[in-house]
Amino acid sequence: MKGQRNNHRPSHLFTSESVTMGHPDKVSDQISDAILDSLLAKDPYARVACETLCTTGLVVISGEVTVHNQAAIDALNSAEETARRTIRRIGYVDPLLRFDYQSCAVLRSLHSQSPDISQGVDATRTHAQGAGDQGLMFGFACRETRALMPLPIHLAHRICERLAEARERGEIDWLKPDGKSQVTIEYRDNKPHRLHTVVVSTQHEERRDLLDRKGNINEKFRSIIIDRVIRPVVMKEDAKLWNRDIVFHINPTGRFVVGGPHGDTGLTGRKIIVDTYGGRGAHGGGAFSGKDPSKVDRSASYMARHIAKNIVAAKLADVCEVQLAYAIGVAEPVSVLIDSECTARVDEEILSKLVRDHFPLTPRGIIEQLKLRRPVYEQTAAHGHFGRPGFTWESIDTAPRLRKAAARWLKD
Repeated sequence: MKGQRNNHRPSHLFTSESVTMGHPDKVSDQISDAILDSLLAKDPYARVACETLCTTGLVVISGEVTVHNQAAIDALNSAEETARRTIRRIGYVDPLLRFDYQSCAVLRSLHSQSPDISQGVDATRTHAQGAGDQGLMFGFACRETRALMPLPIHLAHRICERLAEARERGEIDWLKPDGKSQVTIEYRDNKPHRLHTVVVSTQHEERRDLLDRKGNINEKFRSIIIDRVIRPVVMKEDAKLWNRDIVFHINPTGRFVVGGPHGDTGLTGRKIIVDTYGGRGAHGGGAFSGKDPSKVDRSASYMARHIAKNIVAAKLADVCEVQLAYAIGVAEPVSVLIDSECTARVDEEILSKLVRDHFPLTPRGIIEQLKLRRPVYEQTAAHGHFGRPGFTWESIDTAPRLRKAAARWLKD
């Protein structure tokens, strides 16, 4: 099937957003994944579906957990301590924010996974490990950045990372943990042409030198965010993107003192577009955080990204979207679809066959290939799951083999 969703357009704008680690939803994601990591560290075969809600002075942890040894049970009993440690790492240490790691209440309601689900997921001698649920998962890659990620979401993530870095190092000592970024890129002939608009909303201290007479942020505040946060990120990615016509919206409401879970309730799994490709391409709807790798919502999405990135790295397409679909309890995917948006140098049907030949697509195969039974998930839960070094699904080690296998079908 030839891709048709992103037909050629002479010029258009595309926007993606990211949020900081202190955003309420991301606080919830990180707590859920920190608990997941604590259990996998003691029991690599733990089954975990952990949801977190956080609001003023309160964290609620719920879900289904099945573990198989005493060490993991002890880790489960330490979920409150894990949550507090995570909140402290994020930066909520000041009681004046009305949400901090010491004073917040932590409620826990966790029970065992349904046996009806387990029997379809557990591997036996005659039955391969099945998918933990039905669903469709997407992976994406393109040539817009060195990370083979879409440029708008990539820059939005890096801006949020820079906000965190400046805060944690004390470079900008009035920053607080909550915040958002949004990046708009102007495309010409479907290629990034220039940086069009940047929005940054960051929580801050209420300081006289940063506010005008009405209590709104002043020009000094705006200049610091532009010069010390946004500009370094853009110049590092591609200096040619910087231009005199960029539109900046810095804390456009005027002030952002009340924030974090006190300002807005957070919930695990509410930032699925931030977590993936910023709206570029499709999304199957499943969230990642708090889920062990038997849940294909997570593991198959990581494999789909791995496949797409290797196809683009092998120069078999400039854009690649991979769809995998599963039935609960069934090991093999019910479908594999490649959409190159008409950029493939090999027929997409052949690419689909090459994918099945070169990548394990069963839950067990994905877990083993990407080494997903390790406690690596807390670090995924802020600033995006894709396009960052150090994760197995970002490896392009299969690209040379793919390129060689596709050689006889390559188009000029």
